[in-house]
Amino acid sequence: MTEGPEGSPADGPDAPGHSEHHAARLPPGITPGPQTLRAFRAVLANTLVANVTTSYLWFALTFWAYLETKSVLATSILGGSYMLLIAVGGIFFGTLVDHHRKHAVMVASSAITLVMFMLAGALYLLFPTQRLVDWNGPVFWAFAGVILLGGVVESLRNIALSTTVTLLVPDGQRDKANGQVGTVQGIAFMITSVFSGLSIGLLGMGWTLGLAIGLTALALGHLLTITIPEQRPPRDEGARPPAFDIRGAIGAIRAVPGLGALILFSCFNNLVGGVYMALMDPYGLTLFSVESWGIVLGVTSFGFVLGGLWVARFGLGEKPLRSLMLVNVVVALIGIFFTVREVWWVYAGGILLFMCVIPIAEAAEQTILQRVVPFAKQGRVFGFAQSVEVAASPVSAFLIGPIAQYGLIPYMKTAEGQERFGWLVGAGQARGIALVFIASGLLMLVAVAVAMISPPYRVLSRSYQQAEPPPAS
Repeated sequence: MTEGPEGSPADGPDAPGHSEHHAARLPPGITPGPQTLRAFRAVLANTLVANVTTSYLWFALTFWAYLETKSVLATSILGGSYMLLIAVGGIFFGTLVDHHRKHAVMVASSAITLVMFMLAGALYLLFPTQRLVDWNGPVFWAFAGVILLGGVVESLRNIALSTTVTLLVPDGQRDKANGQVGTVQGIAFMITSVFSGLSIGLLGMGWTLGLAIGLTALALGHLLTITIPEQRPPRDEGARPPAFDIRGAIGAIRAVPGLGALILFSCFNNLVGGVYMALMDPYGLTLFSVESWGIVLGVTSFGFVLGGLWVARFGLGEKPLRSLMLVNVVVALIGIFFTVREVWWVYAGGILLFMCVIPIAEAAEQTILQRVVPFAKQGRVFGFAQSVEVAASPVSAFLIGPIAQYGLIPYMKTAEGQERFGWLVGAGQARGIALVFIASGLLMLVAVAVAMISPPYRVLSRSYQQAEPPPAS
């Protein structure tokens, strides 16, 4: 199993096909220790500011679009487009991360995001509100599109962050470091979900854009002051690395028995997750005002912090794969029950529990990849996994929006719909959406049960246990 001309040790003793016992070997001269941990914490603090900014504007755009257009289809297209761009860009972003210094990649990501947000601000000033909110016209989609691009480029930074955990944190502490990353993401989500709703409700989209531009510039300025101890990735002289190194990513994945099955399983889960992405906000906005819904998301997103802190404190144990599967069981049960009746506290409680367990799942998957995949190829593997896993979400988001808007929502308002499914979902304004949530939860529960009794589950568990970590400081 060979690698392309990017200069990674494809055929040497550290090649993934040569020995599984040196999977995450770091570059010579880089030994994780106290100094590298300080650099990791500085990067993590900067990531908090960047994630706050991007999430703030993205939530605001979603709220603003639904309130101005009153269209579930418009919001599902926005969410699906975001996930589609993440899927398309994942492999390209991962290749960039592997072939460049991680700090340079993060700086480039922040700079592009700043330019996109400034362009959105210019469009907001140039066109009247009537054209901006017309979702059947090009101005609305141009305005939303540049904000989408700014958010998508942020995923390049997140891939680089995953590899810096491997680079800067000793192996025995990486699960806890991934928990810290989840905590930071939870804090960002908690802050922005509250302030996005309040910002749109009280200040409007113009001031919201201005604040996002200022925070993005602040994050970029701080990032320029951070130093990450790293070496330039080696390259073959005269050889130009491919922009989309799919071959290298697939080779590294195939070298670890069972890893491909894990990525395919996550892909299926995200197919179900596209339902949540498309319908969670519209359902919430039927129960709450936009200001209240933002506060509900902010309060329940404290679950992200709790889940991340749990992993940061206790880790994931010796079997992170089992932790990942059990979390998916909980997520499936949430999908079945949290909209079974149109009661606000049941819905909010389900979201809180959902957000508590998601950081555990994310940390488990990150920890597995950081240990079993060679460091020189981790960017491509993280990017490829991101692309494959999220590719299913746009499919379900694009499909479920029209189905809910024109099919299930009006059907459940009829006497026939109430007679057939009223015993299950009760009565209320959004029973069609509830029916979709229940069906997707049942489907996910069956998938998890099948995965846990499958041979790839046992094979990957052994691969993780047998992978020898790199030397600690």
